[in-house]
Amino acid sequence: MELLFLAPINFIDQFLLKFFSAETINHFVWPLLQIGLVVLLVTVWVAFATYLERKISAFMQARLGPMRVGPWGLLQPLADGLKLLTKEDFVPEKADRWIFFCAPYIAVAAAFITFAVIPFAPDWGVITDINIGLLFVLAVSSVGVLALILAGWSSNSKYSLLGALRSSAQMISYEVAMGLSLIGALMFARTLSLSGIVSAQQGDSVWYFVYQPLGFLIFLVSGIAENNRAPFDLPEAESELVAGFHTEYSGFRWSLFFMAEYAAMVIVSAVAVTVYLGGWYAPFVYRLTEANGYHNLYVIVSLLVFLAKLGAILYLYFWLRWTLPRFRYDQLMDIGWKWLIPSALINITLSALAIFVVQALDGWRGIRTIQSLARGLDLTATGKAVMIVIGLLGLGITGLLLARLNWRSRDFNLKSQRRNIKLVNLPQGKPAVPVVAPAE
Repeated sequence: MELLFLAPINFIDQFLLKFFSAETINHFVWPLLQIGLVVLLVTVWVAFATYLERKISAFMQARLGPMRVGPWGLLQPLADGLKLLTKEDFVPEKADRWIFFCAPYIAVAAAFITFAVIPFAPDWGVITDINIGLLFVLAVSSVGVLALILAGWSSNSKYSLLGALRSSAQMISYEVAMGLSLIGALMFARTLSLSGIVSAQQGDSVWYFVYQPLGFLIFLVSGIAENNRAPFDLPEAESELVAGFHTEYSGFRWSLFFMAEYAAMVIVSAVAVTVYLGGWYAPFVYRLTEANGYHNLYVIVSLLVFLAKLGAILYLYFWLRWTLPRFRYDQLMDIGWKWLIPSALINITLSALAIFVVQALDGWRGIRTIQSLARGLDLTATGKAVMIVIGLLGLGITGLLLARLNWRSRDFNLKSQRRNIKLVNLPQGKPAVPVVAPAE
């Protein structure tokens, strides 16, 4: 293990060259090893995510949670998986069988393919780095919406169809806000490559969350709604729709939808970490490892940094589920179209204005705000201070503008609703049994 951590950069390549050619290693062996490791880790996460969610909810409610299967209930995910594999798998009588069978696999495939461009760490911590990585994530993850629609439509059930329609409307609405919220960060990174965005934050030594607090907030809310998680879990509103789009599914196929959901949670969290929290970058890691020639140790520690940030956002998912009540459907759509999308457009405008101000100040009366534009927008200490101030002011400006835009909104202006309430004396009908006057 010590040899692996302290080995030079080409240690693993030298080992593989004993068995394969350089071209085979670069185009087949390395991608195969990386894909296998990512699929294995995500599958293990999906298995234990239900356990973690139940344990965290139990902790918040002063309970113990799963405790019977294995020490501290750690084997509960294995018991749940065995139960789902052995349950009866039935198909509705008049369902479209081929679409009914394929829909869960489409959902899982759309979730797992996206991991190919996520930069978990530098060097061999990335499966592939393409120059449109962020666009690839948004495009492929959108295919998951089709799986939910196909599942609801092919089930030949009105409850499943209603759940699918809700899901399509919700996910398409919040995808707009999610995509717009990323534009502000892209203005600083000046690239669509996810590895390039991390490198830009590393070069500037600042996470874009500091420059883009509003964009980060919009992305998180949109991502939670995109994953159909509480308080935005309307497609699975059991109190209204039995179970939503997967009402007619059972056994293993039913579990595939939840595998896709928990995998999608990792994707949204990973993109948030990459774009706004510096990805695998942490200021101290490079000086302790790579600067001393420990390249493999640098990659492994960077991976641990990424996983720590990822775990913090995933914990937020569980926290919100047991904190906030579910929104009504009209409130859900209003939040997306009346608040998040205008907020994202305002954030784009303010980000462009902030970059213009920083560039205009550079060289004015000897003020230096920009160091370099080679890898994103690399600012001096003065430029960073100006950008942070504008970012914080943007939160207040956005709040005031949205309050003005939505002050007539029926669902959010409760004061106006109370003023318009009129008490009406309803006429009372005749009693079913006539009242007989008592005899004198």
